[in-house]
Amino acid sequence: MSPTRNLIIIGSGPAGLTAGIYAARSNLAPLIIAGKNPGGQLMGTSFVENWPGEKSILGPTLMTNMHEHAKQLGCEFLSQEITKVDFTKKPFTLWTHKNQELSAHAIIIATGAMPNKTGCPGEQEYWGKGVTTCAVCDGAFYKDKKVAIIGGGDTAMEDASFMTKFTNEITIVQILDKLTATYAMQERVINDSRINIFYNSTLTSIQGDGQHVTGMTIMHKNTQHVSNLPVDGIFIAIGLKPATTIFQDQLQLTDYGYVHVKNHTRTSVEGIFAAGDVSDARYRQAITSAGIGCMAALDAERYLKDSGII
Repeated sequence: MSPTRNLIIIGSGPAGLTAGIYAARSNLAPLIIAGKNPGGQLMGTSFVENWPGEKSILGPTLMTNMHEHAKQLGCEFLSQEITKVDFTKKPFTLWTHKNQELSAHAIIIATGAMPNKTGCPGEQEYWGKGVTTCAVCDGAFYKDKKVAIIGGGDTAMEDASFMTKFTNEITIVQILDKLTATYAMQERVINDSRINIFYNSTLTSIQGDGQHVTGMTIMHKNTQHVSNLPVDGIFIAIGLKPATTIFQDQLQLTDYGYVHVKNHTRTSVEGIFAAGDVSDARYRQAITSAGIGCMAALDAERYLKDSGII
């Protein structure tokens, strides 16, 4: 086993890297476990235009800058994935997929969440090239263009309503014969003439010109009728899956699988903290993840001091 560290951060997206930056400046010498998706969801996005101080920056560039910032301050990185943890006794123990055993007095979980995908042909090819999951992040790129929202829940309705700020040509594709969003959200969308809804329909393929989405194919489940629709952007809104599988028997999770937090970033185990999309099912923005990463680092530092560890 490696020597016990003051702090290990699991995850290297905006939450994990920001936590690392703050922890390093507090002389906690944090180890950041990069995981199987270093940089998080922003690595699959194009331009980010709502990050303060950056009028327009590529998602991967932003994450590279944050990584270099954390590294320059003294964060150590381990390019492995945590596959098992033991939070039942202190110091806490973690194991990587290469069977490396690690221990720490405090842990920040920033493993994020991954968007559920349809799995249809063209989705992966055009991910970040017209296929996305965040209307708030990318909606402004589709001014006066044709867009589609896949899903029928609250997130899909919020995305559709948000997109009316930019375009009058919005299509919702819902697999069921009715929407599943709350009544108020449904009414807002159903009564908007700018939004067209296809019920009992599935997205079967996405087309493009090699650089960007140009169209989609949907099929009506009952009639098997196929429609080919021109579209410039597709927002997948069928939910997120938080990366919490390895914590199921170790921490309290919400009904939807997110890490349950109290008093801001504290989990059900003293000394374990959570930040970013792994515990935030509401905002899901890079800037809020970074902010909570900062909070988690400050809370971890306070815990280590109060425990007499530092």
